Amino acid sequence: MLTPVNPTSLDRTSPPSRTDTGRTLDPALPEGVRIRVLRAVYGDPRAAAELLSCLTPRQAAGLDPLPTEPASLAPELLTRYRRENRALPEDTRLLLLLAAADQYPVATHAFLRAVAAGRLDTRPLEAAETAGVAHATAGGVVFRDAWTRIAAYETGSPADRRDVHRLLARVLRAEGETPRRSWHRGAGALGPSVRLTAELRTAAQQARDAGEHPLACALVERAAALSSDPREQSRLLNRAAGDAWQSGEGDRARRLAAATDSDALNGVFALRAGNAAEAFDALLVAVVRAGAGAMGGADGVSCGGGAKADAAWGVAGRAGAALAEVARGEAGLAETALAEAARGEAARADGAVVEAARSGVVPAGGARTGGASAGGPRADVAPREAARAASASAFVGAAKSVESLTGAPSETGASRTAAALGTAPALRTITAPGTAATSRTTVASPMGAVPPSPAEPRITAPPPSLSVPRTTPTPRTPAPDHVVHLLARATEAAVYTGDLRRCREAAAVASRVGIVPHGTLGGLAAAFEGRYEDARDLLKAAAGRCGPGGDPTLLIHAGIAALMLGDHTRATTATVRAVASARARGATVVVAQAMEFRAYAEFWTGHPKAAESATADALWQAHATGQDNGACHLQAALAMFAALTGDADVCRERAAAARSYALGRGLGLPAALAQWALAYLDLSSGRFAAAAARLRALAGFGPGHGHRAIRHLATPHYVEAAVRSGDTRIARAAHADYDRWARAVRSPDDLALSARCRALLAPGDEAVEHYRIALDLHARGTRDFERARTELLFGAALRRLRRRTEARDRLHTSLEAFESFGAPHCAAQARAELRALGTPVAPTALPTPGALDPTTRLTAQQLMVARMAADGATNREIAVRLALSPRTIDHHLRGVFSRLGIRSRIELVRLLAEGEAS
Repeated sequence: MLTPVNPTSLDRTSPPSRTDTGRTLDPALPEGVRIRVLRAVYGDPRAAAELLSCLTPRQAAGLDPLPTEPASLAPELLTRYRRENRALPEDTRLLLLLAAADQYPVATHAFLRAVAAGRLDTRPLEAAETAGVAHATAGGVVFRDAWTRIAAYETGSPADRRDVHRLLARVLRAEGETPRRSWHRGAGALGPSVRLTAELRTAAQQARDAGEHPLACALVERAAALSSDPREQSRLLNRAAGDAWQSGEGDRARRLAAATDSDALNGVFALRAGNAAEAFDALLVAVVRAGAGAMGGADGVSCGGGAKADAAWGVAGRAGAALAEVARGEAGLAETALAEAARGEAARADGAVVEAARSGVVPAGGARTGGASAGGPRADVAPREAARAASASAFVGAAKSVESLTGAPSETGASRTAAALGTAPALRTITAPGTAATSRTTVASPMGAVPPSPAEPRITAPPPSLSVPRTTPTPRTPAPDHVVHLLARATEAAVYTGDLRRCREAAAVASRVGIVPHGTLGGLAAAFEGRYEDARDLLKAAAGRCGPGGDPTLLIHAGIAALMLGDHTRATTATVRAVASARARGATVVVAQAMEFRAYAEFWTGHPKAAESATADALWQAHATGQDNGACHLQAALAMFAALTGDADVCRERAAAARSYALGRGLGLPAALAQWALAYLDLSSGRFAAAAARLRALAGFGPGHGHRAIRHLATPHYVEAAVRSGDTRIARAAHADYDRWARAVRSPDDLALSARCRALLAPGDEAVEHYRIALDLHARGTRDFERARTELLFGAALRRLRRRTEARDRLHTSLEAFESFGAPHCAAQARAELRALGTPVAPTALPTPGALDPTTRLTAQQLMVARMAADGATNREIAVRLALSPRTIDHHLRGVFSRLGIRSRIELVRLLAEGEAS
């Protein structure tokens, strides 16, 4: 008997293989929309043109999700294919329907077994082959394209579709085929069924555990269709949206989530494709709701348990949402939300929570008096105490309801909830160490002392590193994974905005609801407050959790912590393992995010070409999966790579695109990185005053426009630019804070760069010793690119001190390093210094065509363009694929022809073929 191996459905995670797809797309569309359109229509240019004509203005702008159902994607194309299918004999159509049901929308690989079990004759497939619709192989049926397969399925009558699904379910009996058998059983059902709904939900969990999120999404969607309970349908669609998002189907996830009201999902979507500040607020509310549910024994995210228990905990969840506002010091309006939650008026409570979240009001203190009645807070109670009392009342009432409905012991219900809330003591205001409660603290900036914003809120609950005793201490139990993940996402939102003071808010809320946060959150909060030693310890603990097989989200956070510590080896390890773990778990959406932070580690470790290529691929994946915020971050990273390799046009174009998008969505991290890339391009080109001006502006940008971490990383470059343009006053202040951090974390690279800054600021002979210390420290670090730059600066200083022999050696070393890194601008600076010594250095001679592999003479961007051009793609088609303008592609091709010494694309094809052969 033949082993059935049917072709799987067309992969939507790889770029379309067609070379003519770009001709049908409007170049004015956002790049993310263009890529998602091509992915949605399986790379078919006819379907792409049809879909574009149907998009609403908001969909065309990327604000609303694209259609996901085939009838909405290409209705005219499907109509034509259905007509073609109906012209075939009935027996042929039945076999094609069976083959299509076996492949779409879930591939189950059971066609041949179904044919044998149903004793079907496969000879009628010859008519389909004659018509060019499909053809039979030893492993099953291969359709002409994806749309033909969809048309074959949708042409069948509902009764025929149910019959073929039941036949396929009957033959799927092997181990591991349970989820797919359940899918076909659900697809063959006539109407709502409680039993099938439960079976599909269980099968979806099995698929989820196996990392098959697309299958899990299909199963849960079908379960929702077979459920007659609206609340159950909402919960199932919520899970389906999560599975769709994990599998990279961003548009489907957002459409499914629109039928639910999930703060967690809305927060994640806003984090990856919306306003990051709004994402933080939504995620923090979700943390409190989920944490409240966990304290009471209910699943606050997946809504596990019965509907009655979920209804009882709905009040507690809304009260917990308002508790987030209390923890942020916004009790004035949160009081209303808590009062409504205590009375069980959910809709009004949600409205009040929104008003509290939008408000920047910091309530005045007041004497603590009295309690709260069952109907809401008493009028004579101070706002903060009224809010806390109402919160406790709502939580205790909901917990008792859960106990009565589920039989849970009181320890997991009202008593535990009240103890965790700590209703007796008033919330203490935590200020920076050594300051009075009413004083303002000046926060040290990597580029000078910057006073905090007048609107900066006070912390109303302790961050993890500050111990505030409670009247009723309670032991902490490990938080469920979904709660920890929500807190991790809230931390990411704070990182993307650059508003790191929000990390303090997240830490405070985590403390109040009994969650032990990941070390990255506490480390960021401590670093923002200037407690560098505490930050170092917390970040080291987080960075140490980068073993193989870990959770991809926590591995990404380990990589972020390692980056802050200057440990690029560990950062690379963590992010590489995050990618591997995400792929093993089927979490396609996480892969591009891991690459965002891996790019930082690749900046200075001497692998810019390979990193640029990997980042460009991650950019496509981010756009394809609906993560436009991540794509913006990757655009900024590519601008930085272009600055390193001296590609000025690409650097400016990518930086402009990244900053334009980032500033519209409050993404301070990519906006700051793009600004740094432009500054580094100026610095490596000898435009020191321009570089210093850009970096000074970066130091003054607030959240949403700049980022403290990028300011910190750019400090050595700012010191160099400022010194070489004659302005050292602010440079000294910037170096002082950078040196304090370097001494705290004890990173060899950071200490080396601090020593280099000290050498630049030191007079005459005094600088020599600092340079020697810097190079000794570089030898123990990993930032090879910065080591070469230190050699260049040291050689220039030695030349000015007339130490010609040593200067010549240092400059030759730096020149060789820059040439190996593919950094022509920096190499030109080294040559200029050597010429000033009287040691002329000829430009690097390009070998004759065919003498060496051409890939060694091109940058990563040039190599990608060259290969696409050699495959026959036009400049416009290459521009669509690489998210660049046709003008930039033309510039790249001219550079390729110049470096390879050729004049035509025919010679380019020959050279690339010879290079690959050798």
